[in-house]
Amino acid sequence: MIRIKQAIITEGRYDKIRLSNIVDAVIICTNGFSIYKDKEKQELIKSLAAGTGIIILTDSDSAGFQIRSFLRSIVKQGEVLNAVTPDIYGKERRKAQPSKQGKLGVEGIPDELLIEALKRAGAVIDGEPESPRGEPLTRADLMELGLIGGENSAEMRRELQRRLGLPELLSVKLLLEVANKMFSREEFIKTAEECGSNRRKIP
Repeated sequence: MIRIKQAIITEGRYDKIRLSNIVDAVIICTNGFSIYKDKEKQELIKSLAAGTGIIILTDSDSAGFQIRSFLRSIVKQGEVLNAVTPDIYGKERRKAQPSKQGKLGVEGIPDELLIEALKRAGAVIDGEPESPRGEPLTRADLMELGLIGGENSAEMRRELQRRLGLPELLSVKLLLEVANKMFSREEFIKTAEECGSNRRKIP
């Protein structure tokens, strides 16, 4: 089990139970969309963000990204990191049917992928040095690579995200933020060029 400095915000109690088995951290669950009306929990999350920082780890479906977006909108001070897991299709063992979009939620993702997602998001782990980051990617880089502003940009982004093990529902803003936490500039650009999404190579 690893000890993480930041608080982890997830959706449901089964997600919380799952994470509690692999990480030692403050874990808060939003209880789905209930967070929209739960002012007390909103204040707790804002306080944690300003204190230790928070890592948002929601499911990779549309509901998960809606909750993620809401949390980001209410936190005005402190650190907010985004941990994302790849789209994995299937169903959790406790459920009779898969989710509406057929993707595994946090509770169904393998331990090693959850830990990798947290680490790559920038989790501060006891006993491990923080990884230095190089020059960040910018919107101009994404445009230069043909990932925004072009006729097939959305399709290109989906292919790149698939190759990088990222969920398909990332917005451009979140893609840029996640990419700058999870990958080096060189790694991201190389993968983009390999999947044919570049219009001309950039330095």
